[in-house]
Amino acid sequence: MNHKMNNPIWVMSSAFDKLELPDLIDKTKDIGASGIDLCVFRKDGTRQDHTATHLDYEGFSREDAKSTLALFNQSQLQLSLGAFENMIGGEEGERIKNQNHLLKLIRIAHLLGGDANNVKVGTFVGYNHDLGNQIDGFQKNLDEYKRVFAPIIKYAEDLGVTVLYENCPMEGWRSSRYTSTYNNLPAVLAARKLMYEMIPSRAHGEIYDPSHDVWQHNDPVAVINAMDIARLHRIHVKTTRNLNTIARTDWGGMYPMQHVDTDLAKAANIAIPAHDWDRHHYEAMLPGFGGSDSMDWRALVDTLKSRSFSGVFEIENEAKNSKDTGSMAAIMQGFSACVHFFAPMLWDLDEKNGYTYRQETELITPSGKDIPVVTIDQLR
Repeated sequence: MNHKMNNPIWVMSSAFDKLELPDLIDKTKDIGASGIDLCVFRKDGTRQDHTATHLDYEGFSREDAKSTLALFNQSQLQLSLGAFENMIGGEEGERIKNQNHLLKLIRIAHLLGGDANNVKVGTFVGYNHDLGNQIDGFQKNLDEYKRVFAPIIKYAEDLGVTVLYENCPMEGWRSSRYTSTYNNLPAVLAARKLMYEMIPSRAHGEIYDPSHDVWQHNDPVAVINAMDIARLHRIHVKTTRNLNTIARTDWGGMYPMQHVDTDLAKAANIAIPAHDWDRHHYEAMLPGFGGSDSMDWRALVDTLKSRSFSGVFEIENEAKNSKDTGSMAAIMQGFSACVHFFAPMLWDLDEKNGYTYRQETELITPSGKDIPVVTIDQLR
């Protein structure tokens, strides 16, 4: 029997934004996944898309951590945390709130065992367009990233927690009346390499979502081969079907559609964005659910195996035919299809149970005292 990777498959909880944690755990077990990346967004945040808050982050104590770990051990599930906001740009007051919220999640991850329990903290970096619109704007964003994140990563490192950046460009994060769709600094591999050079700590790394590279005409296999594999802790299981639309013919595939006067566009018979996220020509999908897509998942898995990737595959359900239907049955079908799609690539064949994941050990309950909540101004 050929030994496979035995990587766990988790669900990302954003698809279950209306469920409470006990129901979320039940759904995860029904899907056949072995863990949950818990979305823990600010309840007073400004994002409206794909957000959820599945942990009560205010006043979270060591006793809360013990009960959470006991609940997940009882369910034989693993966990991580994440909240994905603009940390270096946007309105200053919101930016500070986002930074302070990230610090709360790092503290919570520490109380939950941090790296010892594989509890990471996912985040965006965002982008500062006031700086980006200036000459050398990208370098100025890198400098702002270092100013903001150097103390955050030092705090995480001291607590035994790893912070992970996702590579989504957040192409619809601003109005379609803006020209650029680059709204998250680590959206390209070059940026992430530069970020690690600027802050060499091993307490930060990445969640890699290959679907974002696919619609940008970049080969995820080449990206995996070019990255520092020790920085890679999570793979988002989400895929893309690139579309051959009239809009692509009008605008090409390298740059986003632009907003122009509606009457002028109609007279010229050209496509313009229907909404802020309608800038590039693709459809978000789940592997193995609802047809073929524009990615070779077998090649990606083989490459990860050749590079000894030992992290987690996380299903991020943003599919039009699953999450976007609003039907819980379709959402569950999409998740379950994904697990079955990956099982033969990741797990060994058991004669009785088919392709089966070998469960991890239990989460440990850390010893030690509670620690206070800190804010960004206290770290500088």
